Parts: sequence; structure tokens; C-alpha cells
Amino acid sequence: MTTPPSLQGVIIPVTPFQQNCSLLWCNETKRAAVVDPGGEIDRILAAAESHGVTIEKILVTHGHLDHAGAVADLSEELGLPIEGPEQEDIYWIDRIAEQGRRYGLSYCRPFTPTRWLEEGDSVQVGAQTLSVHHCPGHTPGHVVLHHAPSRLALVGDVLFRGSIGRTDFPRGDHATLIRSITEKLWPLGDDVTFVPGHGPLSTFGAERAANPFVGDDVLGRG
Repeated sequence: MTTPPSLQGVIIPVTPFQQNCSLLWCNETKRAAVVDPGGEIDRILAAAESHGVTIEKILVTHGHLDHAGAVADLSEELGLPIEGPEQEDIYWIDRIAEQGRRYGLSYCRPFTPTRWLEEGDSVQVGAQTLSVHHCPGHTPGHVVLHHAPSRLALVGDVLFRGSIGRTDFPRGDHATLIRSITEKLWPLGDDVTFVPGHGPLSTFGAERAANPFVGDDVLGRG
């Protein structure tokens, strides 16, 4: 008999930006976390119901509206604690309503995390532990979540299949983003599958081999 993985999840693309909101749950406890609820709360709640899991918290990788626009509403509706991002992203969280109005997303509201996350922290989803890595560059307080037993990382908008996060927004920095990827993500292992903020999954090894921005050959690491 095959033992199910200790941590499971589904991706729920939300908002006109098709942001990869993730519902993660611990198979042992059926306790779940919602990562980056940018909008469409009804779809997130329906996914939790269909998988028979109970949402216990919200995890936020960074403060951009497509990732965090519905955090306040979901937290209030279910009485959920909010963990993340790193405190420097208060810059974006404080401006989230203004950003939402620009894109016609009137539900976006600021929030105060129950717990800001820092490099070296960990978060719990049921009985499962994910490590926290502060990876600035796209935003100053961006964090990445890594579940070592599953060889899985949730990287927000730091890295994509064949691309990297934008750095032309206020407080973005290209050189800092490259360092975050090569110094924080690559050491986690080539076999780690990552969920990006948008688009399809990939592995760190595949991006080191072929990503035109951070591939080993591009950066002279081959």
C-alpha cells in the first residue's frame, strides 16, 4: 500500500492575474493553510471543503495585491491568524487598497500579520514544518516557504519557469533578487519542485540548467 505524502496541496488560480494561490494540508491532521489568497475566497473555501480539510491559518509570501488582496477578508471571515511576509513588506501592505483600486479590485484591504516572518523561522501546517527563507528583490520583505520532506517550495514571485520576478516596482532590486535565488534557493537542492506565483511548476535543477536569467551558464557557474 502506498503511503500518501505528509503534505499535500492544490493550486487555485485567483484574480485576473491568475495568481497561484495554494491550499496546503497535513495528511495526518487534515489541518490546512492558504498561501497567498489574492482573491476569490469562495473558490478557496470550496476547495477546502472538497478535500475535507480545515483551514487553520493564512501564509503570505509578499504584499502585492494579487497575492494578498483577500488576506484581510479571509482572516476576518474564518478568524484566522496571518503569518508573513517579512516586515519590510509593510510598504506594500499599507498601499494595497490604493493598488487594488487601480486594477478595479475594490476588496483589497491592508492587514496586520499576526506574525511577521524572518529568515530562519519556521511555520506549521498541522504537524508539518516549513522553513522560512527571506528572499528580497521582487519586494523587500518577500519570503519563500520550503517543506524539505516533500522537496517542495512555494516561491511566490521570486522565480518562475523560464523567468524571474520583476524588479521594476518600487523597492525592487535586480541584483538582490539574483542573490536571493542563487544563495537561498539553489542550496535547497536541484530536485526541489517549486510553486511559482504564476504559471506552471518547475524544479530548481531545471531552472539552473535552462533559465535565461539565472541559469548556471548565464551566471558563469556552469
